[in-house]
Amino acid sequence: MPIDNTMDSDQWYADGQSVQLLGHCIFYRQAGSSEAPALVLIHGFPTSSWDWVTLWPALAPHYHLVTLDLLGFGHSDKPPQHQYSLLEQASIVEALLEYLGIERCHLLAHDYGDSVAQELLARQQLKQTAIAYRSACFLNGGLFPETHRTLLIQKLLLSPFGWLLNRCTGRGQFKRSFAKVFAKATVPSDAVLNQFWDNVCHGGGQYQLFRLMRYIIDRRVNRQRWLAPLQQSPIPLALINGSLDPVSGAHLVQRYKQLGCRLDFLSELADVGHYPQLEAPPRVLEALFAFHHQIKLQ
Repeated sequence: MPIDNTMDSDQWYADGQSVQLLGHCIFYRQAGSSEAPALVLIHGFPTSSWDWVTLWPALAPHYHLVTLDLLGFGHSDKPPQHQYSLLEQASIVEALLEYLGIERCHLLAHDYGDSVAQELLARQQLKQTAIAYRSACFLNGGLFPETHRTLLIQKLLLSPFGWLLNRCTGRGQFKRSFAKVFAKATVPSDAVLNQFWDNVCHGGGQYQLFRLMRYIIDRRVNRQRWLAPLQQSPIPLALINGSLDPVSGAHLVQRYKQLGCRLDFLSELADVGHYPQLEAPPRVLEALFAFHHQIKLQ
């Protein structure tokens, strides 16, 4: 699997930095020329910015890359007793862009990050932001709550007993559950699964998973707010989707079309699961470059 032959997470974090944003210490990374088009990469649950490690070297010559660990993830702060919300995460992304002096950018998002990107687009549609988002590309994620097939462990974490299950969840349980969202042929090695778990645990993050699960509620509450910018989008939108994903696979693409959402580019990866950027990075890069070429990226 390609991720086994690239930068490990320790090196990834050693090459980044942190900044105080909205009262929290947030890890971020940049690469590429500040003169190039800005591309903001937003990761999923329950992982971190390291999800982009396989794409990063190939993207850096073409873009001003920016990514971050959202609050509660990776090497960013993981405050206890915090009511994590997707709206707050979007505000943190915008605070980082303002800190970096980025006024216009393109979005590449995955999973939990898809919802953050939807909120950013909603703010643009409602004229609630000064940042101009020029395009968005979504990898597998719960764009619509009715198509998100929640895993059993996620349902349990969201239940009133989620805190107790969270206390009992360890490395082995995480690795077994996490591996299930990949296609069978592209499950990460045990060594890589261990690195994912170590990033979850950094700063005690393994004890905050049940609090982070409220994103499922946020998606239900904000369904119409986040659907509107997809159906009425003034900017190009793309999907790169792993069809074998049990959470948001081929059925997500079908629902996207049923709802009449704008779709300028579609790449369906028939033999790929929930993490296309880790399972088939060359094909994701090919699709992303094709989308950006098609829209004459600026």
